[in-house]
Amino acid sequence: MRNAVPLLQDYLRDTASRIPEKVALVHQNRRLTYRQFEQDSNALAHALVRAGVSRGDRVVVFADNSLESAIAFMAVLKANAVVSMVNPLTKGEKLAVLLRDCRARALVTQGDLAAAFSLAVRDYPGLATLIVAGDFDVSRHPGLPPLQTWQSALAGQPTDHAPPRKNIDIDLASIIYTSGTTGDPKGVMLTHRGMMTVATSVAAYLENVEDDVILGLLPFAFTYGIYQLITACLVGARLVLERSFSYPAQVLGTVVAEGITGFPGVPTIFAILSSIKNLDQYDFSTVRYVTNAAAALSTKHIEALKQIFPRAQIFSMYGQTECARATYLPPQDVERKPSSIGIAIPNTELWLVDEHDRKVGPGEVGQLIVRGATLMRGYWEKPEETAKKLRPGPLPGEVVLYTGDCCRMDEEGYFYFVSRMDDIIKSAGEKVAPKEVEHVIVNLPGVKEAAVVGVPDAILGQAVKAFVVLEEGISMTERQVVHECQKKLENFMVPKFVEFKTELPKTMTGKIKKTELA
Repeated sequence: MRNAVPLLQDYLRDTASRIPEKVALVHQNRRLTYRQFEQDSNALAHALVRAGVSRGDRVVVFADNSLESAIAFMAVLKANAVVSMVNPLTKGEKLAVLLRDCRARALVTQGDLAAAFSLAVRDYPGLATLIVAGDFDVSRHPGLPPLQTWQSALAGQPTDHAPPRKNIDIDLASIIYTSGTTGDPKGVMLTHRGMMTVATSVAAYLENVEDDVILGLLPFAFTYGIYQLITACLVGARLVLERSFSYPAQVLGTVVAEGITGFPGVPTIFAILSSIKNLDQYDFSTVRYVTNAAAALSTKHIEALKQIFPRAQIFSMYGQTECARATYLPPQDVERKPSSIGIAIPNTELWLVDEHDRKVGPGEVGQLIVRGATLMRGYWEKPEETAKKLRPGPLPGEVVLYTGDCCRMDEEGYFYFVSRMDDIIKSAGEKVAPKEVEHVIVNLPGVKEAAVVGVPDAILGQAVKAFVVLEEGISMTERQVVHECQKKLENFMVPKFVEFKTELPKTMTGKIKKTELA
């Protein structure tokens, strides 16, 4: 149906038709062209339909970043179903919860995750099929639902066309579970239209083109990660997949060998990168842009990235799973506004409101509101939670997203992240934004990471406590940290306690889990 309104999977179909022999995906020593990508995803889509997956059913993909997980993402969409990418680090008990929560009809996974998925599916009767890629000894895992190997699922299926299209662009494309930094994970419902709006907007300001070679380092279960795949298919770029940044030398070698042009990352990755001593042995001249999301970059890390990638433009970005992306800082503004999260992405409107829902102007702190087609449909089967985040907008019949994040806007309309509303520390009658304290600490020489939380205090109500991770070989005392904070912060913002740690607890997407610290 070439005359139908485009859907997300059509990015792959159209690119495969235009440049079929161009390499689409690279993972380790394997390479897949756009023609092969299209054919394999068509075959897997037919396998899902024949197994009983129908329009609107949820299919969970529980796998590392790989050729198979990319194929599965597109195949589920072609089967008119809803895809939920789940991080491969998820434990069996939690995977079971997610399967039940979205009432998954099928699970696509990989053999080396058998310990987790076999536990999760054993007492879950809803699966029509379990498709396993890679080595898997089924005799060691009795009691599984109807099982297909990857090879058997694709064998004998049509490859020249997808199953008949039934969806339209307002139908759900994906359910992505939040990281759980502020409570239990919630299933964020994203439509084809919303996800396509994000992809075209991001590709526009990054100026993505067919010649781009994008590093797929971030988990597909993370919106930031899956959009690397979507935008690559949109423009016909090559996506080079890596499982993680656990082995930096291996990843950096791949960056050089593949001629990476786009390097998406998060502060955790860039903190590790900045601490590596022998980076001058790598030629990063092909990298034309570096993007950051999840949390704002410190000034120190921005300067380090400029040294590491001298030819690259640096894009600081802000978003949530509920809207994927809301702001970006144009690279030409990084020097003069290094702490800003930037301006609204194309086709999006932003403003700030106070606790009485009144708009606030430049210099004032307020909750960030997002308006646009990128917004989620809501939280899966959680109407009360949805109503807290999606509220009536200024125009009749619309809803806007209340982010729960406090920001400030300057006179030029650039936004600055201050804190999550839940993170604000109330100490001795004053409000302390942890981000301001963290910014001072993390920019101290020798500090790798920092997190600031409020802890109970009999006199202050809450006292400011800082958790600090030092770079290797660096020593520092609590008094030194406090002294540096006293130089740059108001007295009520200076940490009362400082605790040094070897690492900070993080979610699967690299965000610091302050609930564990508090």
